[in-house]
Amino acid sequence: MACNFLHLAVAGVRGMSPYQPGKPIDELAREQGLKAEDIVKLASNENPLGPSPVAVKAMVESLSELARYPDGGGFLLKDALSKKLGVNPEQLTLGNGSNDVLVLLAEAFLNPEASAVFSEYAFVVYPLAVKATGAEAIVVPSVNYGHDLDAMASAIKDNTRLVFLANPNNPTGTAFSQQDLKGFLDKVSENVVVVLDEAYFEYAAGGELPDGVELLDRYPNLVVTRTFSKAYGLAGARVGYAVSNPEIADILNRLRQPFNLNLPAQFGALAALNDDDYLTESITLNQQGMVQLEKGFAELGLDWIPSSGNFITVNLAQEAMPIYQALLSHGVIVRPVGNYGLPQHLRVSIGLPEENRRCLAALSQILGQK
Repeated sequence: MACNFLHLAVAGVRGMSPYQPGKPIDELAREQGLKAEDIVKLASNENPLGPSPVAVKAMVESLSELARYPDGGGFLLKDALSKKLGVNPEQLTLGNGSNDVLVLLAEAFLNPEASAVFSEYAFVVYPLAVKATGAEAIVVPSVNYGHDLDAMASAIKDNTRLVFLANPNNPTGTAFSQQDLKGFLDKVSENVVVVLDEAYFEYAAGGELPDGVELLDRYPNLVVTRTFSKAYGLAGARVGYAVSNPEIADILNRLRQPFNLNLPAQFGALAALNDDDYLTESITLNQQGMVQLEKGFAELGLDWIPSSGNFITVNLAQEAMPIYQALLSHGVIVRPVGNYGLPQHLRVSIGLPEENRRCLAALSQILGQK
């Protein structure tokens, strides 16, 4: 006899849909009868360099200790992060990727009587985390695909407990300045926790974008989240963290699951954090790849959203899903973003030069056949 357990779930969960990640290489290989090594994956904003060899070495060396639980407090990693960022260890919360920390923030501060504010085209985890708590999601229309910070400040209600900002934003790549951020924070009550998601911060750091960590002393209600998944090349290890007021960090650490950051991940992140040469190479490769893809899109007569991340969202000026499917048949995986309300766009991660070339060649062939 079939059972329906959905009605037993809490209301917020009943209204959710599972997160859909980028298509895995092995899955496409099975579907299309392709060799995995012949597939180009530019769907998940991963670092095309692969992980830092220094990080891999540290993770391998940690394997002999796998029978033991990891350090539940992440002392070594938090100590290194505190020195790197110029903060106290008590301001840090470690997460199983920064997604973990975003969910912790929602669990800590939201309930069915509360609300949270985020932008149109914002990272899909924000609405998922908010809905799971039963809180009201206040979605503010974007301006030029980016955050309308003035409108977001005006959208805050008496019961608003969280505001999610992403700088740069995923999937649009848009960003706002330090002046704009400070202007927003000056308008927000200290009773509202502002979450500044800086997952792509390292790719854009160069003075043109604010460094949220530098603003923590001035704005005690600010929480900055970052990750080792992007520029540090450890997406598979799942390491993220939040930097905040110690009181907020204490709240998050009450909720944080014991041992949420496994032992190899901690040692890999610790090594990656100190591999400055790898980080520099990652940023340089990204800058060059951005130029390569922008030039290729221009030659194809396509427009795109200028990006400060490690991806570009390109406007095909037509329904994107058929082109996405055609790219799959060419062994190229990108990301459709119709679920974000962008049905004519595809998000393309910056890859190695040859991977970018493969993507542009396949796109040229597909569009030429239409």
